[in-house]
Amino acid sequence: MRIHKEGYTILMTLIGILTAANILIWLLVQPGSLLLRVFLAVSVAFLLFILWFFRLPRRDLERNDNLVIAPADGKIVAIEETDENEFFNDKRLQVSIFMSPLNVHVNLFPITGTVSYYKYHPGEYLVAWHPKASSANERSSVVVENGSHAVLVRQIAGVLARRIVCYARPGEKVDQGQELGFIKFGSRVDLFLPTDVKLNVQIGQKVSGKSSVIASFN
Repeated sequence: MRIHKEGYTILMTLIGILTAANILIWLLVQPGSLLLRVFLAVSVAFLLFILWFFRLPRRDLERNDNLVIAPADGKIVAIEETDENEFFNDKRLQVSIFMSPLNVHVNLFPITGTVSYYKYHPGEYLVAWHPKASSANERSSVVVENGSHAVLVRQIAGVLARRIVCYARPGEKVDQGQELGFIKFGSRVDLFLPTDVKLNVQIGQKVSGKSSVIASFN
């Protein structure tokens, strides 16, 4: 299992803290005590959870410029036509993917093209499924254009996710399935698509980044 680079510092810090804490307890209590065994078990379980959270599975992708792939793992929680007023200033089809703490948290570019827009917005930390989260929460917005189509990807922080990492930079050429960024500890990713796309998902459906097809262009 590969570990995402965003987890390296956190894992090394956590291993140091847990090791020091277990040594301290071992020095303060009797050898073989229940407290020492319980704390050791909890430490190992917590470390394994963090390792699992920062996992980076290997997935193959056959690039297709007519498809919009899932930019994240999670569950489809919203599909609606909405006014997108940050970049397009017109009607767009919004598809929202909720990422629980158990999902893979790397974010991906849904299409191949050039990054034409990037902006970070400070904001609130409403629960990720709140209707206003897309416009009120801390977020990063990225637009990718390929000459024929343009897609906006919005990374949204939530109650637990207080750290959005975005690698996109304006003018950069990117490939479908390439890493766009990372959201730590659960949140949401919104896609804003042309209204005439053919959807391939429905509300409640679970999707996998780089594997699931969200829509196809007409």
